Amino acid sequence: MKRQLVPWKEFKVRKLRRALLNWYGRNRRELPWRRDADPYRVWVSEIMLQQTRVGAVLDHYGRFLARFPNFEILAAARGPSVLAAWSGLGYYHRARRMHQAAKVIVRAGSGYFPRTSEQWRELPGVGRYTAAAIASIAFGEAAAVVDGNVERVLERMFGRPQEKEAAWQRAEALLDRERPGDFNQAMMELGATLCTPRAPQCPRCPLNTWCKSRGAAVVRPQPERKRKRLYYGLARKGGAVLLVQRPADASLMGGMWELPTVPRLQTRGHAPLTKLRHSITHTDYEVSVLALSPEKFFGFETGARWFGRKQWETLPLTGLARKVLRRLQVESGLEQQESNRLR
Repeated sequence: MKRQLVPWKEFKVRKLRRALLNWYGRNRRELPWRRDADPYRVWVSEIMLQQTRVGAVLDHYGRFLARFPNFEILAAARGPSVLAAWSGLGYYHRARRMHQAAKVIVRAGSGYFPRTSEQWRELPGVGRYTAAAIASIAFGEAAAVVDGNVERVLERMFGRPQEKEAAWQRAEALLDRERPGDFNQAMMELGATLCTPRAPQCPRCPLNTWCKSRGAAVVRPQPERKRKRLYYGLARKGGAVLLVQRPADASLMGGMWELPTVPRLQTRGHAPLTKLRHSITHTDYEVSVLALSPEKFFGFETGARWFGRKQWETLPLTGLARKVLRRLQVESGLEQQESNRLR
């Protein structure tokens, strides 16, 4: 162990490891990706959890695996099908790169399967953290991880903000090399459930004895949140709705389908069908959806198409479009309209 990185002797570090692992064994959340250490399932969960709440991932994880239960089936899938299954999780480049990585693994043949963090990092969309997480959890490699939760735990333990590389080195020095996967998950669990950003539960923390801060927040400047208004139009023809596709080379959500936007000047005199709030990264959107006749959308004829409910539910929709359509399906009776049309 690198003594200069931690202020404790080896026997105290061993005690720290035991305390954390014992706490994790008693308090770990029962999450579906923790039921086994299958590398494919671990990989899918780690990609989904990047910059995404556990609650949101729980809604998608099971459905995604039911549709793509292994590397081979994911690699053989069409891109739009993968994006459709990912719809609502955001950061769609993650799904595209995971799809690419599955193809790389399958093309390499049955004799190749990444096992080490170094091998995982050669795949599209797999960085330092994800590679170490998969290798330690699925294969027992003694590789430490540092995500936002672990970084916060380390900063509080050592009583000061630290450079990114210093955090990785300290995590490596503390890592339990006999149970690296459990130790990494325990550190992340601690940051997610007890050592939270705003209300750390220090008396319950298994690392309280080793912590210099004990709840003193490490202040980090937060970017100011932006507020924007968006207006979408809902054009209906029978039970179908009009959707437009983003350009394939768009910087955000390329190739995804959404409701057509309405210029603000054209919203006058139209009461919204529904309003909702939607947040992406550091921007909060106030979204209004207006009911307009199909003739109002003549400018969207290129790239615009009509879709019934069963069709749009399988499309790669933006998360916001899916949220709007599912709400309006209930509030505006889209489902009933389509049912009447098909009789």
